[in-house]
Amino acid sequence: MANLDSYIGDSPQTPPEPVKITQKKSWVPTILIAISFVYLVLVLLIPAANVFVTAFSKGFGPILDAIKRPDFQNAIKLTVSLAVISLPLNTIFGLCAAWSIARNKFPGKALLLSIIDLPFSISPVVAGLMIVLLYGRLGWFGSWLEANDIKIVFAFPGMLLATIFVSMPFIAREVIPVLDEMGTDQEEAARTLGANDWQIFWRVVVPNIRWGLLYGLVLTNARAMGEFGAVSVVSGNIANKTQSLPLFVEESYKQYETEVAYSAAVLLALIAVVTLVLKEILERRTHNSNARE
Repeated sequence: MANLDSYIGDSPQTPPEPVKITQKKSWVPTILIAISFVYLVLVLLIPAANVFVTAFSKGFGPILDAIKRPDFQNAIKLTVSLAVISLPLNTIFGLCAAWSIARNKFPGKALLLSIIDLPFSISPVVAGLMIVLLYGRLGWFGSWLEANDIKIVFAFPGMLLATIFVSMPFIAREVIPVLDEMGTDQEEAARTLGANDWQIFWRVVVPNIRWGLLYGLVLTNARAMGEFGAVSVVSGNIANKTQSLPLFVEESYKQYETEVAYSAAVLLALIAVVTLVLKEILERRTHNSNARE
């Protein structure tokens, strides 16, 4: 016991101090952030700010005068009409495509996804040329359309087809991941309780995909109202007839009507700002909704 007591008494009573590890601060994150910020300022912020500064350099008078012009008003109406018609059509297609892809396994599923993504990868100018080659006077259906006095190219229908094409994938691509994450448990439970497919869609599926759907709607509307390349090929850019707002900006600038062009550009920029605000709100709502679930 004496030996044990002496051994215990000689043992250390306090643990050794932890070894402090010093790390050198890395400048890599700071450098990367600075490069990103400078790049955004040079490429995005300065050009966007220049549009607003130039447009308002002489006050609101020139902008109000530009808005009163008939060709300006017609360009706005045409742009809104393209968005109003293409948005519900792409919504119906996007929901049908998303539902069939997320809820079914079939041969060619990957190919169908690739086809839906085609407007992301193909040039809008090429998309417009495709429509001309199909529905133009010398196109595949040109002779039949001309014989029946139906005009597609250089008219509103051709512009609508081009707008639908370039804005087609957004809703499907936003809804498919939500449906995959949602799973089928709630739908199967509703079906067990006697709900039919239509009731399941409206009461189970839509509430779960609502933020993703709204996000897709915002992006689709922004692309429809701001499209230039495909629409310019099929429209002919005829003032007061087939001239959308982006085409009006280009034509006004070519005619040295700088104030009018910048006024129209400000309107398009405001649409973009509203789109970004809605996009941010919907992203936060989607994140909060997923966190609660």
